[in-house]
Amino acid sequence: MPLLSVVAPVHNEEALVAAFCERVRAAVERLGPYELVLVDDGSTDSSWQRLLEVAAADPSVRLIRLSRNFGHQQALTAGLDAARGDAVVTIDSDLQDPPELIPELVARWREGYDVVYAVRAAREGEGAVKLATASVFYRLLRRMTTTEIPADAGDFRLLSRRVVDALGRMPERARFLRGMTSWVGYRQAGVPYRREARTAGQTKFPLRKMVRFALDAVTSFSTLPIRLVTGLGFLMVIFCIGYLAYTLYAKFASHDTVPGWTSVIIIVLLLGGVQLLSLGIIGQYVARIFDEAKQRPLYLVDEVVEGGTAGETRQPPTAAPAP
Repeated sequence: MPLLSVVAPVHNEEALVAAFCERVRAAVERLGPYELVLVDDGSTDSSWQRLLEVAAADPSVRLIRLSRNFGHQQALTAGLDAARGDAVVTIDSDLQDPPELIPELVARWREGYDVVYAVRAAREGEGAVKLATASVFYRLLRRMTTTEIPADAGDFRLLSRRVVDALGRMPERARFLRGMTSWVGYRQAGVPYRREARTAGQTKFPLRKMVRFALDAVTSFSTLPIRLVTGLGFLMVIFCIGYLAYTLYAKFASHDTVPGWTSVIIIVLLLGGVQLLSLGIIGQYVARIFDEAKQRPLYLVDEVVEGGTAGETRQPPTAAPAP
């Protein structure tokens, strides 16, 4: 049974797979028995072939190939479900997060911490807009939810076995593992590090995916948008009642009616905009309920490869059950 599991999702990282595995091996081989669990999240390049080559020569490597691209958080979940270590490190395979920090995470775990998250003290190779939006998002999220989610901490972290087991009992589809890990509680600590710039390949988080990720985070851990809509609706009712009183006064008391249509158009557009915004926010929560009600598996596994088998595979069940 390995003491440490390192879990990494892989999606179209053919240029970095070998270097990533080598750096992880160099970082953790002195820590004790370990395994490296690599989850191919529906890569369309030669990443799977590169992974097979690595696994054929290294018995500590385990490969999981998903049936299609399910997304970063689902791929991480598949790796956590498969990990067998007493402690599990989750890290991206693009080498922006340095594997050399893993021994420090393990040292804090040995001090008694159940969650040790890496905090980005500096982020190289990222534009000012991305840095600003990320900073605003995490700070707003911390104000919107009662769960204390650390700012500037991504998915690079160490989890104890009992935290991994707790996450396995949380089956929600809109997965925001950073928030889920914070919600679990237990003793948690942060370790600062410098995030490196990507040296090859392209980012797997364009603006569209970042927006979807942010929506999942907000709707999974906060009902504040619903409460804000309720408050806004109440204010609009007060405003309309006041305007109605003014209109009746102008017609029957002062006989000074306003002949123009501008005020009518403004009110109609304002109310229409508020209603559409409210329906959109409520719709996000209804969509989450719809996804949860279907009870589909979080991911499906195509094949599993055990390291040192020279590429021979064993077929898992056609559907991996949801945690």
